[in-house]
Amino acid sequence: MSRPGVRRVTWRALRARRRDLARLCGWSLVESLPALLAGLLVARAVDDGFLAGRLLHGLAWLAALAVAVLVGAVATGRTYRSLGAVVEPFRDEVAAQVVRSSLRDATRAGGRPDSAAVTRLTHQMEIVRDTFAGLLMVTRGFLFSAGAALLGLLALAPVVAVLAAAPMVAGLAVFLAAMPAMVAHQRAYVRAGEQLGQSAAAALAGHRDVLACGAQARVTADVERLVSAQAAAERTLARMAAIRSLSLGIGGWLPLVVLLAAAPWLVERGLTAGAVLGALIYVSTGLQPALHTLVQGLGGGGLRYVVTLENILRAGAVSDGPRRSGPAIRAPRSRPSTGPVGRSPAVEVRGLTFGYGPRARPVLRDFSLTSADGEHLAVVGPSGAGKSTLAALIAGLVPPQTGTVHLAGVPVAGAEPDVLAGMRVLVPQEAYVFTGSLADNLRYLRPDVDDETLEGALDALGARPLATRLGGLGAPVAPALLSAGERQLIAAVRAWLAPAPLVILDEATCHLDPALEATVESAFARRPGGLVVIAHRISSALRADRVLVLDGDEPALGTHGQLMARSATYRALVGCWDEPVLSPGTAPARRG
Repeated sequence: MSRPGVRRVTWRALRARRRDLARLCGWSLVESLPALLAGLLVARAVDDGFLAGRLLHGLAWLAALAVAVLVGAVATGRTYRSLGAVVEPFRDEVAAQVVRSSLRDATRAGGRPDSAAVTRLTHQMEIVRDTFAGLLMVTRGFLFSAGAALLGLLALAPVVAVLAAAPMVAGLAVFLAAMPAMVAHQRAYVRAGEQLGQSAAAALAGHRDVLACGAQARVTADVERLVSAQAAAERTLARMAAIRSLSLGIGGWLPLVVLLAAAPWLVERGLTAGAVLGALIYVSTGLQPALHTLVQGLGGGGLRYVVTLENILRAGAVSDGPRRSGPAIRAPRSRPSTGPVGRSPAVEVRGLTFGYGPRARPVLRDFSLTSADGEHLAVVGPSGAGKSTLAALIAGLVPPQTGTVHLAGVPVAGAEPDVLAGMRVLVPQEAYVFTGSLADNLRYLRPDVDDETLEGALDALGARPLATRLGGLGAPVAPALLSAGERQLIAAVRAWLAPAPLVILDEATCHLDPALEATVESAFARRPGGLVVIAHRISSALRADRVLVLDGDEPALGTHGQLMARSATYRALVGCWDEPVLSPGTAPARRG
């Protein structure tokens, strides 16, 4: 019925909650009491009561049945409580797996956010939860209700039990034989829906490029094709309902026909009228509803459960797939020291080409760069020149179309996230600060650092006034109550403490005043290792050892003086940057 992964996950979930499952089965046993006694009590009421002329005696038997029904109703309420104790933890575990695998896939080197993960986490996760609960209910309902009815039939007359059970088994066999085909069609339907969602999301996200390229007809045709594929899969799935109807006809209604046709023969063999009526009650109120619920539950919710959970596990397996072979690269646990290892270039880029789309103009084309260990490199250029793109490529957040990136001699391509984290730290313009203490925020990239080191970092980067205002290292931090500059300052201290040898500041100080920005950048320049600053002020470029100017297909690299002499783009940028050049500790000049 399902792939081994689905069976394994399901059985593991059931075994992990054996106590709750046993409680569910216990209440189900009590709930099946009316199904066990209904035919017997009705037979006694008819034979020993009404047909014998003893009205009160017959009513007493029916009253006993009413009590059994009330007891079963109370047990039904208890079964739903026990059901929640089994289902809800299972839903949470699968949801956690979806989140872990999606985040791992999105944050790995070259990874991209998976739009289908949202579907798996919301719509598909609810399907798994609801259908898992439904499967438990219909399966235990069939086992206990049908089992109780068959025991009642055996108590009435074994021959009646055989006449009723044979067609039911045949109908169930027809249904189970068709299950593999039903699973295949349900799988096609779910995958068609997910492919449609991905295609529609991509078309909407890139609608401007689609219009610019004149590709509206092609994109529309692709989406229409997927819509038609999903509709065809749904129609095929709907046709499978005929098989369920056939199995219900054989297993649910044929036993009634057989019993009615065999009634004269049964009476001739000594079966009483009450026993015949009781047998019909067992079939009509026990076996038939139990089989109907099982077939409809497995044929509907069961198929959705198997295929949807299979889809979730398949997506998780892709993200959690085998790691690449090769020697493991350990992230450094402390600041890099000078020595032979530190002589490798901090950044080495060769033949890098990258564009946002296969037909888009490359942002970088055949670009090469070498930045020595300990060098302070500033990257400048007009808006859209590719400064942040270069930062993302160096950090390994996006893969180049061609070319290679090495950090301290280690290739970025194929490196695992924990390895990349040990090689570089990227601080974006929008700083990440979470709710917690100031110390926890600062230790985010280096959990083992002591308070004395934290205090020194606050002084080195000019963050002491901020820490004092917040109330010290143990003070709680509410991100919404911090300004953009305060969040950037906390992120800068965190990055300065990180063990990674390379720091990339992608306009990470744009909300700081020039004096504080100078303090921060000077502290990073004194820090061992390499420094790449995506600059937004001329002061940042002047503090750098070298400056990289990105301007279309002709990047330029050199010192401030060299670029002023030979780069018209750099001279134009300097003319636009009129902020005063400040050294650390100098107050900014006031404008008139």
